[in-house]
Amino acid sequence: MQHQLDSLKEKEPQARLHHQWVSYEHISIDIKRAMIASEDGKFMQHNGFDYGALQSAFERNLKENKFSVGGSTISQQLAKNLFLSHEKTLWRKAQEAALTLMLEQVMSKRRILEIYLNMIEWGNGVFGIEAAAHHYYGVSAAVLTSKQAAYLASMVTNPRYYDENRASPHLLKKSKIILKRIPSAKIP
Repeated sequence: MQHQLDSLKEKEPQARLHHQWVSYEHISIDIKRAMIASEDGKFMQHNGFDYGALQSAFERNLKENKFSVGGSTISQQLAKNLFLSHEKTLWRKAQEAALTLMLEQVMSKRRILEIYLNMIEWGNGVFGIEAAAHHYYGVSAAVLTSKQAAYLASMVTNPRYYDENRASPHLLKKSKIILKRIPSAKIP
């Protein structure tokens, strides 16, 4: 968050972040399910790593000869966002793996999801689900509908771009896919 605020202040010295922590109980079940459906369908079954997703990402990146996709779980993303830079190096991935193991040992899945939802970026200076719900819909995170949740979940791969391009065909298509997956997503 601080890195993003510093970047925003370079362009606009009065810039500030929009963030408000909200407890797990005050977050819509639909956004919890949408995020799992979108980011980590096996969240409740794995120990921090989805080896199938990692293998698929490795093969695709090898084929394309670049880091184009990731196979990170919510736990891995939380480890990276809490403690590491966003650079794409093998050393950073190794650190992320070690931190993911520690997070999974000391936190429940519920706590991991709560922290993740409260800290991820959803647009220019918009962090956490409460700020996102207010920014995009003028409501609290507690009352997000499944359609709103699917839309927000579809944004997290490129939040600043989608904040500026809210009618992107790719975003709308992905949102519809996530909406269909919400009922089957398992949450803590």
